[in-house]
This record gives sequence, structure tokens and C-alpha cells, in this order.
Amino acid sequence: MEEKKLEIREREDSQLIVEKNKKIKKELNRLKKLFKELPENKKKISEKLIDNAAFMSVSLEELKKDIIIYGVKEPYVNGKDQFGFKESIESKTYNTMIKNYMNIIKQLNDMLPQEKKIDEKDEFDKFCDNA
Repeated sequence: MEEKKLEIREREDSQLIVEKNKKIKKELNRLKKLFKELPENKKKISEKLIDNAAFMSVSLEELKKDIIIYGVKEPYVNGKDQFGFKESIESKTYNTMIKNYMNIIKQLNDMLPQEKKIDEKDEFDKFCDNA
């Protein structure tokens, strides 16, 4: 299973990197529009958060596809007679990254004036529908 993943990843070339960067840029523009109502004094602070959120959003989509294909567990061999299954690296990474993504969205939302705040549940649902 692990060898198959490596083979697939080795086939990725610069075209895939270009495509990923396009997706990140599209998500970056979407998030900038979403948070355009940030007060001027908070826009500078929010730039890195928005950049990271865009990257995470696209990466989460990729991880989700891997998890759908390979599942959330992978086999391991830990010596002569020790073997079994463990949580996959993709699953662990996804779980960590989704928490960080949601924290960033919450931070950005908290920077908005009260009347402009975005319903976090609606935004999360949109993310899940797109992923």
C-alpha cells in the first residue's frame, strides 16, 4: 500500500504543482472577498492567516481524496511478529490540519465587526460540500 502511494506521488510533476497553485490562488481570492470587511488596522495581521487558510483548504481537499482512496488506516510491521493497522499519516494530518484551519477561520471571523461576522457553521458546511 505504501509503495503504491509513493509511485503515485512520484508521478506528480510540475503541472500538478501549477494546478495546486491555481487552486490556492482561487481559494485565496475567495477568502479575501469573504473577509474584505475587516477593519483597516486588522487587514495587515490577517494576510498571513488568509494565506495559510487558502493553502490548508486546498491541502485538506487533497488529503480527503487520499483518505477516500486508501482509507484511514494503514498496515504496519514493527518487527518479526508484530503487525497490524495504524491510523494513516493522511488521516492524522487531515485531523490536525482541519483543526488548525477552523481556528484560523475563527480568528479571522473574530476580527470582523460584530454585524459583519460570518456564520462559522455555514462556512464549514460550504467547505465540506466543496471538498
